Amino acid sequence: MEKDVHHHHEHAHHHAPAHDATMAGTIYTCPMHPEIRQPTPGNCPKCGMTLEPLIPELEEEENPELKDFRRRFWWTLPLTVTVTMLAMGAHQFFHGGIPYQNWIEFALSAPVVLWAGWPFFARGAQSIARRSPNMWTLIGLGVLAAFGYSVAATIAPELFPAAFRQDGRVGVYFEAAAVIVSLTLLGQILELRARSQTSAAIKSLLGLAPKTARRIQENGTEEDIPLTHVHIGDMLRIRPGEKVPVDGIVLEGESAVDESMLTGEPMPMTKRPDDKVIGATINTSGSLVMRAEVVGSQTMLSQIVQMVAQAQRSRAPMQRLADVVAGYFVIVVGLIALATFVAWGLVGPQPSWVFGFVNAVAVLIIACPCALGLATPMSIMAATGRAATQGVLFRDAAAIESFKKVDTLIVDKTGTLTEGKPAFDRIIPAAGFSEEDVLLAAASIDQGSEHPLAHAIVAEARKRGLELHKPASFESSSGIGVRGVVAGHRLALGNTKLMDDEKVDWHPLSSEAEALRGEGASVMYLAADGQLVGLVAVSDPIKATTQEALKLLKQTGVTVIMATGDGVTTAKSVAAKLGIAEVYGEVKPQDKLNLVERYQAQGKIVAMAGDGINDAPALARANVGVAMGTGTDVAMNSAHVTLVKGDLRGIARARAISVATVRNMHQNLTFAFVYNALGIPLAAGLLYPFTGQLLSPIFAALAMSLSSVSVITNALRLRGTGN
Repeated sequence: MEKDVHHHHEHAHHHAPAHDATMAGTIYTCPMHPEIRQPTPGNCPKCGMTLEPLIPELEEEENPELKDFRRRFWWTLPLTVTVTMLAMGAHQFFHGGIPYQNWIEFALSAPVVLWAGWPFFARGAQSIARRSPNMWTLIGLGVLAAFGYSVAATIAPELFPAAFRQDGRVGVYFEAAAVIVSLTLLGQILELRARSQTSAAIKSLLGLAPKTARRIQENGTEEDIPLTHVHIGDMLRIRPGEKVPVDGIVLEGESAVDESMLTGEPMPMTKRPDDKVIGATINTSGSLVMRAEVVGSQTMLSQIVQMVAQAQRSRAPMQRLADVVAGYFVIVVGLIALATFVAWGLVGPQPSWVFGFVNAVAVLIIACPCALGLATPMSIMAATGRAATQGVLFRDAAAIESFKKVDTLIVDKTGTLTEGKPAFDRIIPAAGFSEEDVLLAAASIDQGSEHPLAHAIVAEARKRGLELHKPASFESSSGIGVRGVVAGHRLALGNTKLMDDEKVDWHPLSSEAEALRGEGASVMYLAADGQLVGLVAVSDPIKATTQEALKLLKQTGVTVIMATGDGVTTAKSVAAKLGIAEVYGEVKPQDKLNLVERYQAQGKIVAMAGDGINDAPALARANVGVAMGTGTDVAMNSAHVTLVKGDLRGIARARAISVATVRNMHQNLTFAFVYNALGIPLAAGLLYPFTGQLLSPIFAALAMSLSSVSVITNALRLRGTGN
């Protein structure tokens, strides 16, 4: 999205200024608690995580926290390594240990714990003050306990009973405290780096917008201006190879425009005058002049970015259980650590309280509420970003989750299964008239009509070079046809009902008409002065991609049902060609709603694909409403999923992404639960009676650092799905 919009200069009073979402300043939110929103960077008051921008900037600075953690990690790593080697190896090389060893370890580990680990203590203290204990409470307590115990043992060893002594000195755990801090820092660095990749999709969308546009001045000269200075109504030139700057309409020129980056549609679309173009798409061959219609945060690209950002921050219903567990998790872990300490102290082998203490620290450190909290948000962020690059926009996480369950899909024929652009098929003249007579009369009267079928007839007449007459009068009768006076003749062009109204006998051509309808064409009769002149057939060809998409959907167990406003014969012929068993013709918007409800009553999970306005009630009622964008207008109102390009393959793709995402979320949640369910008892020393082995707090820290990283890494695999 463009920034610095408020720097644009006003020119010519009738231009509306560009507005933009980023004018308000960046808003920061937490990946685990999306309800947290604030205007400044910082930490989440609930879980202590670093907040990240809601919509990332394109030229983003490196995360300041990542920089800070990296510095703390590398500066103190040599100290951590030294103190660990000293603690592990000194008594092997020096009998009875090094003199003043505890003091040396204290000196080496103090900077690591007190400087490098300071952010952990700050967050831990914050979490206690706010009464929302989190991962930092556990880490802070664990490190503080190990370090505090060791400092006391170094300064006042005489306070400890004999059972605590080994080789004449009280055992200290400076190396454990230092290693826990270093490993936690390393875990945070890896996690922040991985988290920054989940917003890569939004960044790549933001990067699509060109930086400048070429404006044509009123005197005909041209100048390059920043994108933020483009106003509605500006005339812009797009040269071959350049990006279309904003959404608008072609005024002159003809070229093929590559829209794949927004629609996922590989073939470039031919654009001629009056066609719409979308900002950020690439003009391939010819030169175009366009008029800017939509700028700033209203452009399709900006709307997509906002929609993706909103979906990335929504909660998946599946996460609710994990959130409930995470809420009590820290308190339960604290109690388990306390129980571990007491149980070992009372019944463990000597030195029992030392064992108890070390195991309690290991329990505090190994527990990872973060892996639970991040299990689904990371999958959702990766999946919504991935889907957007393929022209599939999910409104929220719940839409991704429910799409997988869909078993029935209701689609419209026109524009979804077929091209939606009627093409001239053929003319059958009545006895005594020629093809040219019929086409000339039909095209002349249709010049005034807005109907797509009419456009196809007029285009055919122009292609054949016919001189059209101007209608003296014209009226359109809703749904049945048009009437008017052309060159002194009263003409009527429409269906059998219009012919009956005009008292015209249409039966001589009825068998030809029925045969054409059987092939899927729409047929119009033409009458002049009450006499049948002939019929015109216009057909809407089936999209090349429809067969393949239907096959994909059938393989995944989805039943496709066709509902269309077209006549039953035409509808059935298209369905027969495509192998669709259930067909409903002459369907009104209200009927679509009833249809959705009828299948839901049978226990089906219904997806409804519609093109927005008249399908809104049915889209809202369906389990998953799919708005089939025409590539110019992203209908974000009542649909759960929006396809930038209204194509069945998009539905197959969206479903594939949904299936992969739900699987990924299950994997992450299972991993997080199993990790904690196994790790905590292991740290508490439950296996000691059987193996004689205890889990050192150092290994606990390593496991904890890797657990959240592995959840994020697994989620990032989703960036390759849905191809």
